[in-house]
Amino acid sequence: MSSNSFAYNEQSGGGEATELGQEATATISPSGAFGLFSSDMKKNEDLKQMLESNKDSAKLDAMKRIVGMIAKGKNASELFPAVVKNVASKNIEIKKLVYVYLVRYAEEQQDLALLSISTFQRALKDPNQLIRASALRVLSSIRVPIIVPIMMLAIKEASADLSPYVRKNAAHAIQKLYSLDPEQKEMLIEIIEKLLKDKSTLVAGSVVMAFEEVCPDRIDLIHKNYRKLCNLLVDVEEWGQVVIIHMLTRYARTQFVSPWKEDDGLEDNEKDFYDSDEEQKEKSDKKKKAYTMDPDHRLLIRNTKPLLQSRNAAVVMAVAQLYWHIAPKSEVGIISKPLVRLLRSNREVQYIVLQNIATMSIQRKGMFEPYLKSFYVRSTDPTMIKILKLEILTNLANEANISTLLREFQTYVKSQDKQFAAATIQTIGRCATNISEVTDTCLNGLVCLLSNRDEIVVAESVVVIKKLLQMQPIQHGEIIKHMAKLLDSITVPVARASILWLIGENCERVPIIAPDVLRKMAKSFTSEDDLVKLQILNLGAKLYLTNSRQTKLLTQYILNLGKYDQNYDIRDRTRFIRQLIVPNEKSGALSKYAKKIFLAQKPAPLLESPFKDRDHFQLGTLSHTLNTKATGYLELSNWPEVAPDPSVRNVEVIELAKEWTPAGKAKKEKPDKKFYSESEEEDSSESSSDSESESGSESGEQDEEGDSSEDSSEDSSEHQSESGSESEAENKRAGQKSSRTKGKRDSEDVDKENENSKTSDSSDAESSSIEGSSSGSESESVSESESESRKVTKEKGKKPKQDGNPLTKDVSLLDLDDFNPVSTPVALPVPALSPSLIADLEGLNLSASSSVISVSTPVFVPMTTHVLLHRMSGKGLAAHYSFPRQPCIFGDKMVSVQITLNNTTDRKIENIHIGEKKLPMGMQMHVFNPIGSLEPGGSITVSMGIDFCDSTQTASFQLCTKDDCFGVNIQPPIGELLLPVAMSEKDFKKEQGRLTGMNETSTLIIAAPQNFTSSVILQKVVNVANLGVVPSGQDNVHRFAAKTVHSGSLMLVTVELKEGSTAQLIINTEKTVIGSVLLRELKPVLSQG
Repeated sequence: MSSNSFAYNEQSGGGEATELGQEATATISPSGAFGLFSSDMKKNEDLKQMLESNKDSAKLDAMKRIVGMIAKGKNASELFPAVVKNVASKNIEIKKLVYVYLVRYAEEQQDLALLSISTFQRALKDPNQLIRASALRVLSSIRVPIIVPIMMLAIKEASADLSPYVRKNAAHAIQKLYSLDPEQKEMLIEIIEKLLKDKSTLVAGSVVMAFEEVCPDRIDLIHKNYRKLCNLLVDVEEWGQVVIIHMLTRYARTQFVSPWKEDDGLEDNEKDFYDSDEEQKEKSDKKKKAYTMDPDHRLLIRNTKPLLQSRNAAVVMAVAQLYWHIAPKSEVGIISKPLVRLLRSNREVQYIVLQNIATMSIQRKGMFEPYLKSFYVRSTDPTMIKILKLEILTNLANEANISTLLREFQTYVKSQDKQFAAATIQTIGRCATNISEVTDTCLNGLVCLLSNRDEIVVAESVVVIKKLLQMQPIQHGEIIKHMAKLLDSITVPVARASILWLIGENCERVPIIAPDVLRKMAKSFTSEDDLVKLQILNLGAKLYLTNSRQTKLLTQYILNLGKYDQNYDIRDRTRFIRQLIVPNEKSGALSKYAKKIFLAQKPAPLLESPFKDRDHFQLGTLSHTLNTKATGYLELSNWPEVAPDPSVRNVEVIELAKEWTPAGKAKKEKPDKKFYSESEEEDSSESSSDSESESGSESGEQDEEGDSSEDSSEDSSEHQSESGSESEAENKRAGQKSSRTKGKRDSEDVDKENENSKTSDSSDAESSSIEGSSSGSESESVSESESESRKVTKEKGKKPKQDGNPLTKDVSLLDLDDFNPVSTPVALPVPALSPSLIADLEGLNLSASSSVISVSTPVFVPMTTHVLLHRMSGKGLAAHYSFPRQPCIFGDKMVSVQITLNNTTDRKIENIHIGEKKLPMGMQMHVFNPIGSLEPGGSITVSMGIDFCDSTQTASFQLCTKDDCFGVNIQPPIGELLLPVAMSEKDFKKEQGRLTGMNETSTLIIAAPQNFTSSVILQKVVNVANLGVVPSGQDNVHRFAAKTVHSGSLMLVTVELKEGSTAQLIINTEKTVIGSVLLRELKPVLSQG
């Protein structure tokens, strides 16, 4: 009995360890069944003897072994009496280890720990700071209400200790005491207020944690310490940084006005294009008066930015959520690259990061589009990660990248992970609803999946097809018939129910099949799932109302079966339907409207992201992860309409001089090589120097410079160091101004595009003022050539401030090898289409195409011209544009455009040039050289190159003269985005074989036989699109081939003549959007006479 008692006691860590252990020793036989426990017991006996030894070396060895046992998770509670005797040891090393042990077991062995409380109190006066701190930790771990006064006294004394390590432990003890006795709150708040003024970075994180636990609503305690916390943040230990950042995020939401108004203002200004300069200036002045960022707000955003390079994922996530919740929208894009970097971490970190990215990507697609490839699913990913990546890919899908994504999804559907394959099918359905151009393509692909061997894939496809057919049911009678046949083989209840619902809704379109399906279902009614039974009843009711002659008896039979079903839902539904559709004396007024009730038009389902409703939780919190409010969650308040008084954050002059000046000088004396000061220089939108702590705490200069920050997009003069000389500051401003001016000139001239990419940091003021809050500028806020741009900025803009030391290239944690593809493909000024996406699109070129396919001359060049600028709108200047269908000399990805300018006035028009360009994301334009003058009645033709990124989006820009600017647009016909290619029939068929499934679209054409001669078809096709003719060995098949200008993706067009007056038009291409549009344009042309 006693031996068993000991065995259980060792596992549970009971209180009477010593007595039971001694009893067990006397009764256990060494050779018996409990030999294992006997040897453990002997070990512990040895430890007890060593702890009672007179030699310090034996005690130290015993304590090391005991602490080792604790570290391995073994129970060492029975040794408590032997260990606690050594708490008064003179040996410092033994004492430290005893306190480590006591912190672990004091809560479990409270009675024994209380016996030594006088020793702990004496240790609080020990000369060694580690002993004082350990004693306080042990004291606060004894959770007995009777010693609350002793703990309070100890915390008060420790909070005034000279050692910051002891003060840190005092902050930890505050939380323990508050949980033990909440009535001590007021006294504890006084200690917290005192510790918040502490200048040590060691204490800051712990005291803010205590503040968050005890009195998170006492914002007034933070006011005076706000700037200090911002400036100390970068030096605080990692977990302290996380706590402080979360607290400061909440603080900022209560003390500053919304910076998002600034972005709205910029958008409004861009809309008022035809306002005069004076009106525009007045409006912009009003906007500036309406919003100017508080210098303290800017201080927080600036000082957290270096932490995006932290090695701790929690810190990076905390900074990311801070930027998301309180930074201007134009600056939020900077967090995308660090978050993507975290996807290299373990799966738990990936899960949290991907959840937050999924929430962000709903609102701000542009932030993560450059890193599309990072969200591709890997075979080694666990299912939870795969599904989150699918969610993000769906959120990022648009017309430009949907072709690439659908190819990815085709691979995912074949996955052995059935849950993931089912989720992929749902994703395809969501893409089909969000992007109308690919709806038909996705539907065809899902119908192909219905013949899959895997039942789960088929079932999921049926459910998704049902949702898609709800959107356009009239066109898809054949699909419904095909799905009806599947009822014999599919067993998954949801899929069966979906098919029955579809047949019921469309019973008038399939009048022959629907009654037969009902007959089959009546046979198997009793063995069906409840969900399927309900849909059988609904189908019977709908057929009774629309085709009662054939189905009356069948429906009554099903209603009789349902009347006696075991499930009460089915019995209730049966009674309801019988009363509604079968007229009798008791029937109510509703019976008249039975048909309208059952066959009413149903609204199409809205396929939304499951992360759409999570944005009201703070990112990075447990509540956001669980999508429910967790205990202790503190909600972010809404921005105040009017900012509270900022003077509450001002610190007295005496205190300021005492606390901050030495830190500023210390920083100033060092050369600019600090990790956080270097990273500050990266930020083109802020361009702050490493002397931010002084500028943050002196509000006078901050206010003055903050007012001008909106004019110049927070240029570097905003955070100029006060301790530097005035002339030095002036030189620095002048240097940066000149580099910005140079950046503007470069962005207007594409011939100097490489130089502009190097100076993109210094010219960020221009991009922020032009782009406003557009997603393009956000996604590019981390420059492609970061290290190079920093070097150029230093050399050009900061020459007066150079020290004797040579400039060293930064080694940034964000500059990762994996992201090289992001920065290399394009070196143009503001690549709004993400470089990684461009690389991805380039990768779609078929590998074998280079050897067998080459660009050929156009078969036909239409003489059609389009009006660019009417002479009435252009004050006498008229402009027309046309597409010469020649390879562009300005770039192999550009479409050649010819512009003809006519002067219809009687005066000379001078300085005709291209002004401001408002191009969609990714689009590039090579402008013509300015025309000095155009004589009255004169005409001139110039060439331009535009990279439309394989889309028909409009290129908007200003056509300017010396006196006026006119807004004009060029929208390319889909056929002009192609270059004709020459290839053999064999190669054509080979490439066509690769581009099947979702990459193939087709339609049937009906026309008179005289319109289907070879010459007529050739003329009509090449008139619409710039296609090359492929030789064909069959008279009834005409083949045409081209490639897209931007990505080089093949476009294969086949016109196959059928019997009579019909033909089939087939288009095979990876660019499914372009293929669908081209199909729509060719069909009416080929059909008409």
